[in-house]
Parts: sequence; C-alpha cells; structure tokens
Amino acid sequence: MQTTKSSEIFDLCVLGCGPAGFAGAMRALDLGKRVCVVEGGEIGGAGIMWGALASKTMWELAKDYAVAAKTDRGYRATGLSVDYAAVRASVIQAAKEKQYQMLSQLETYAPERSKGPGAVTFVRGWGRFLSRDQIEINCRDGKCQRISARFFLIATGSTPRNFPHIDTDQERIFNSDGILNLKAFPSRLVIIGAGIIGCEYATIFSNFGQTKVYLVDHATRVIPYEDEDVSDFVQDNLVRRGVRVIHSAKLRDIAKADGHLEVILDFQDGHSEVIEADAALISIGRTFDLSDLGLEKLGIDVSQPGFLKTDDNCCVNGNVYAAGDITHHPALVNIAEMEGRYAVKHMFGRSKWPLDYTNMSTVMFFHPAVAAVGLNENGCRRRKMPFRVAYYSNSLCNRAIAMRAVHGFVKIIVTDDAQQRILGMRAAGPQVSSTIMSIAHFMDAGMGALDVLKSVYPHPTITEGIQECLRMLLGKSIFKPHAFPDYMKIRSWHPEGGYRDEK
Repeated sequence: MQTTKSSEIFDLCVLGCGPAGFAGAMRALDLGKRVCVVEGGEIGGAGIMWGALASKTMWELAKDYAVAAKTDRGYRATGLSVDYAAVRASVIQAAKEKQYQMLSQLETYAPERSKGPGAVTFVRGWGRFLSRDQIEINCRDGKCQRISARFFLIATGSTPRNFPHIDTDQERIFNSDGILNLKAFPSRLVIIGAGIIGCEYATIFSNFGQTKVYLVDHATRVIPYEDEDVSDFVQDNLVRRGVRVIHSAKLRDIAKADGHLEVILDFQDGHSEVIEADAALISIGRTFDLSDLGLEKLGIDVSQPGFLKTDDNCCVNGNVYAAGDITHHPALVNIAEMEGRYAVKHMFGRSKWPLDYTNMSTVMFFHPAVAAVGLNENGCRRRKMPFRVAYYSNSLCNRAIAMRAVHGFVKIIVTDDAQQRILGMRAAGPQVSSTIMSIAHFMDAGMGALDVLKSVYPHPTITEGIQECLRMLLGKSIFKPHAFPDYMKIRSWHPEGGYRDEK
C-alpha cells in the first residue's frame, strides 16, 4: 500500500465527522485555523444517517399518519394506506439532505476555495495515531496518508450495543443502525430495551398501525431514570397505542425459524415465555471501540472496554481532546456539539467559561413527545434538597384544547424557599421540543418563579401552561387546584418529613 505524507502541519485534526467533530471543525474555522477532518463512514455519524435525524424523520411521518387516522376530530380519512418503502425513501432523503449540506460546507472551505485564514481539508478514511503529533489514514480509495497536527479531537462516536451471543444480521434481527434495512412493516416486532430509543421505535411502529409491537425490558418500568409519573405516562400512552410492554424480563435467545423468529424471555420470578415475531430490534444502549485508534502509542490505556476519560476541558491527554458519545456523557447531539466546540475553544485558549451540563434540555419523541431539563424529583431527593413541585395538565391549556391535544402536562420543580428558584421541568404534549427552552434560559440565569412571571406570555399558546404552573406555585393561578384536583397538583418534599400535599 502506497503511503503519502502531507508536508503541511495542521492546527487541528478531527477524527470523525459526526455532530461533535463537525461542530468542532467549524469552531476552529471561526478561529482562523487550518483543519483536517477525517471520516471513513457516513458524514454526520449517528446524529444524521442512523440516529437522531433519521429516527425523528420517521417519527414525524408516523405522527402525521396517526393524526390522519384519527376519527375524533369531525373528519374521517378514507382509503388511508402506508407504503414502508416510500417511508424509508423519505427518511433516507432527509438524512442525505443534511449530509450534503455538511459536505457542501466542507467543500466551500477547502484550502483551494477558502477566502479567509482558516480552511478545512476533508479526508475520507480512518485515522490511527502513530505519535502524539501524527496519524496515519487508511483512505477509502485504498491509499494510505500521513498527516501531522498540533492538536487532535477524537469524535469517533459510538455504535449500538449488541448481545454477544445473538447474530444482529440486519435482516431480521436489527439494531438502530440497521432498522432501515427493513423492506416492509413487520406484522410483529419485538423491541429489546425500554430506554429512549426503544420507546421511540415502539412509538413509531405503533403509530403506523401496521405492526404489533412488544417492548421488553429487564427493569420494572420504561425510562427508569425519570420520575415514576413520567414513566407511567409514557407507558400508558404506549399501551393505548397497542404496544405490549413486558417488564422484568431478560432476553435469553432469539431463534431463527422459517418465516419467523422465536424470542425467548426469562423472567425474574423463574418462568419463561416465547414470543413469535417477524423482526426484532435490539436497543440496549451504545458502546465504543477504541482498539483501532492507536491510543496506546500515546500512553492511553485501552485494555479495558469503555470510553475516553476527559477532564473538565474535554482533554484526554496533552494535545489530544475528545468530544461526543465517546466521552460517555449522555449520547445527545446537542451535548456532542457543545463538547466539540468547547474542546476547540480550550485548546486554542479561547474558552470564556467552563462547560456546564446542568441545564441541558432533551426531548424524547414518544406519543406525545416528552421534554426534560434540569433535575427531576428523584434527583432532588438523592441530593436531599427540599423542593416544591407543581403539575398542570394540558386539559386546562386553551391552545391544547384548540389543537384537540390535551393529553400532556407541565411539571415544574422549584426550591422550597422564598426565591423558588427553578430546578427542573418535565413537559409532555405538542410543541414541547420548543417550549422547554423557555424554562432552560431562565434556569441558566438562576431565576425563580416570580422572576419568570414578569414576562407576558402570548395567547393562545402551549407556553401558557408553563405560566399557569408557575402561578400555581405562587398561589396566583387563574384556575385553582381545589376545583380541578385531577388536573392541578402541588406538593413539597423535605428530607425529614417526606412529601406533603398542598391545596
């Protein structure tokens, strides 16, 4: 294999062009740096082709189909049908749109095109460290190239975790990277894992109404790291869509038979169950492969499977930084982008404030969607922090009523003191992916319930539910908990006395 060596020494070399790598490269470009981006797989990584954008496109299509199939709004669609091949084509088209936007920007700022001091060289291949300042790239065209750089940003992401004894063939047994290999809607789908990804795909396939979905998990409730009321809300909605949720079950094996799969489950109480299905989706988290990066050349221990440990500045060791999934923070695109940008600012001495993961918002695309920011009740109790929490149902929100989408809520947690500083929010229903930020900004500013209510909310909007929830904490809500005990609730918690309901 012919090896060529670049005479240029780049300011930064980025390994991986997913959300973290691309964002980091563009931040370095802002700073006038010469950047080399190395990617052997799909541009955009799991954030685009096999993960966030692809799955959310499919979720949107499934949501629209479920709305069209409704019969409680004064209209009824006739002859409604869905073609999986067409759905799949639309999902892939959406992912490719974003990929080509990213590629267009990389080409725009290529050295021969860039008008400013910074430039980006894009190399398709897989990089491996030879020393602290040099990597070797096995290019997709079969050639080999060596480049040198002052700094390196590892942003190689993660891959779906599989059971070691089960063949994830991406034909009948899938993980999230291969689910789009389905050629048609399966009549029966078993999903192993009731975390966010598992629940999202259970939502997607149940919304299309073509598939009987079984959702299996070893825990006693779905989304187990959220408060019980949020988990119950998500599960109740899945069951309402026809999903069979199976708890406290461990997957023993998946046997391939002619024309179907036999999914063998073992339960904690000692009994077993075999479910016949047409397809299975393994959704048990994500993992990392560090073996091909050559990190041992830098004195970084990769003998144990795991992730790259970084300091508070995203630095792994010396001039080597890491960002995104491979750092084992929550596998979210917004966190990956934030880390990629921050790592670059720090390595070039431009960071102005430390990274803060405290108020990172997230959206879980269920039916309806659920959004979260800050602490939940469980988190407050673990910290022994006294708090008050208010719950306000969308059934009382005018915009939700107008949308005929009252199945949802706002739940806000505040400190139990005079300031009532906002600690966290959970919300479900329409538009929560946008409304969650109205509270996240106030949390970043350390504001309390009274501070937030200085703003006048537009009418009719979903955000008025947030306004009324905050008013309730101050005893000033227009509708009163005493009149609507099923729709409005408020209580406090103290380490000494536990919960106390308020009127």
